[in-house]
Amino acid sequence: MYLTHLKCPRCGREHDAGVPQNLCECGSPLLARYDLAAVARVVEPERFGLRPADLWRYRELLPVADPHCVTTLGEGWTPMLRAPAYGAEIGVDELLVKDEGLTPTGSFKARGAAVGVSRARELGIRRIAMPTNGNAGAAWATYAARAGLGATIVMPLDAPSICRRECVAAGADLRLVDGLISDAGRRVAALVAASAGTIFDAGTLREPYRLEGKKTMGYEIVEQLGWQVPDVIVYPTGGGVGLIGIHKALDELRELGWIEDKLPRLVAVQSTGCAPIVRAFAAGEDRAQPWTDAQTVAYGITVPAPLGDELILTALRATAGTAIAVDDAEILTDLRDFAAREGLLLCPEGAACLTAARKLRAGGWIRAGERVVVLNTGAGVKYPETVDVSGVPVFPS
Repeated sequence: MYLTHLKCPRCGREHDAGVPQNLCECGSPLLARYDLAAVARVVEPERFGLRPADLWRYRELLPVADPHCVTTLGEGWTPMLRAPAYGAEIGVDELLVKDEGLTPTGSFKARGAAVGVSRARELGIRRIAMPTNGNAGAAWATYAARAGLGATIVMPLDAPSICRRECVAAGADLRLVDGLISDAGRRVAALVAASAGTIFDAGTLREPYRLEGKKTMGYEIVEQLGWQVPDVIVYPTGGGVGLIGIHKALDELRELGWIEDKLPRLVAVQSTGCAPIVRAFAAGEDRAQPWTDAQTVAYGITVPAPLGDELILTALRATAGTAIAVDDAEILTDLRDFAAREGLLLCPEGAACLTAARKLRAGGWIRAGERVVVLNTGAGVKYPETVDVSGVPVFPS
């Protein structure tokens, strides 16, 4: 394993990667660091194509040393689909959709769960707990079951019902709160504090290895484009782990010498009903203030106070990117328009990225001829309520 240590991006303090870790003493998430020079000496990027089509093909750049601890359901290596009809309609001729809906639990959260649970297992953790808006809890419950770990999942009462059912089916200790993910987070914090060290907090960015699974989306995008980077990557941003992870992957690839210095411009997409990152970015601030009365049909990005706000804003500014908020009515319209033209039903978070791409192209921020990758972070069939069928005619038998 080429993992060397964990480092705090805020204060620079280094931490031991050989023991379970949560946040740095200064309150910042920790980032995994690798001996990339050693990786470059033993790995040629062209040889990844000879390995299995899952995220573990990048094993030298992942934090799990013992192959017996790898917990997998075949996650990763999702397709990147061209969308010529919709792209032509919005003026983006090279529009690509990375479809994370085909992961084992139906969302990109399976990546973080696979690597996070595998590393937890390797470090001797026996039970994890986490707050979630739905899909992350379903994924971590599923992978915890496969690894033989216990899982306590706390989610808002309004979370998608399928996610609750996935947790129950996986044997997790599911708890519901009548509130937002921030309320669920306080429940988990109290539970962990009272556990005398028997429960590990695996909440978003409160442990460093979920991010390592998510970063493989960045590796895959570049490999699927023939070790070239696109011009723009558009990402739905709640907790922001995926966007932070993609930026980390790009930085690692550049340090390895596998891509050139120019990076894609990253776009953080939020809803007008919950846009703390957009507000902070527009104001030139380094931290985001909590959003009050957060609500949106794109439930996965309803995160009023993301812990990784500094890292998200850093990624946007380091890549000359931007942040944009879109409203629910446009999200649902673009979701249906895309499905009708391309035959792919997106999750509402993925549809929000289409709305953002359409608006950014109309305003000139996305230029003619640019290659744009949109992330669809989950399977649309997990959100049946996003398609209104009330007007469908019913005929007598």
